Amino acid sequence: MSDGLAYFKKIYDVVPDWVQKMHDYHADALGHYTALRSDIMKDGSLSTKEKDLLLIGMNAARLYERSMVYHTKSAMNQGATIPELVEYLLIPYVYNGEEALKMAFKSLDCALSFQDSSIEDDGSLEEILIRMIQLMRNEDTSFIEKLLECVRAGDPMFVENLFKEGFVSSKLKYILMAGIYTVELQGVAAGKWIDAGREIGVSEEELVEMGLISMLTAGIPAWFETSDSLL
Repeated sequence: MSDGLAYFKKIYDVVPDWVQKMHDYHADALGHYTALRSDIMKDGSLSTKEKDLLLIGMNAARLYERSMVYHTKSAMNQGATIPELVEYLLIPYVYNGEEALKMAFKSLDCALSFQDSSIEDDGSLEEILIRMIQLMRNEDTSFIEKLLECVRAGDPMFVENLFKEGFVSSKLKYILMAGIYTVELQGVAAGKWIDAGREIGVSEEELVEMGLISMLTAGIPAWFETSDSLL
């Protein structure tokens, strides 16, 4: 097995079809891509686990299931917890509303290794949050339960509460929002979240790594958008 195939088998437990085809048609290209991905995804200012979780959130926001599920598998292999994952999956609501939360069920389903592929993901925001709590079973659901209380009370601060410290830091949530707008090639909006992140302590190195992982999932234009906001 080539180094590229072995690398992706280690990450995903299987060799994805797209990896196999790149190897079959252009093995050198796979080798170069593997080297680039390996370097970008290694522990740095952001850990490998955090990078996978950020990519899950980015892809949930843009409703791209395939990449979201691949990174879910990798994040769980890196030791991510269900409560952590859920917080990353809630932030995309700010960008794409309930559609993003419905997509999030597919990541949560993957992480929980449910055999039932017919998990119901429709309903109102309140119903979606309740279903998430039910799926989490014996996990710590305290953060999402507080959000549910906000929804039931009609609290206008619901979105602001998403960014509070929970199992995931506020810094990482701001980085995720910057990443979501970056992969959607909305550089001006991404820049506003980047600036807001700096105000709460997000470092330039963390922003650089956000831009690089965004490039992995959305191509070189995502780096164009990130670079415009770097100091």
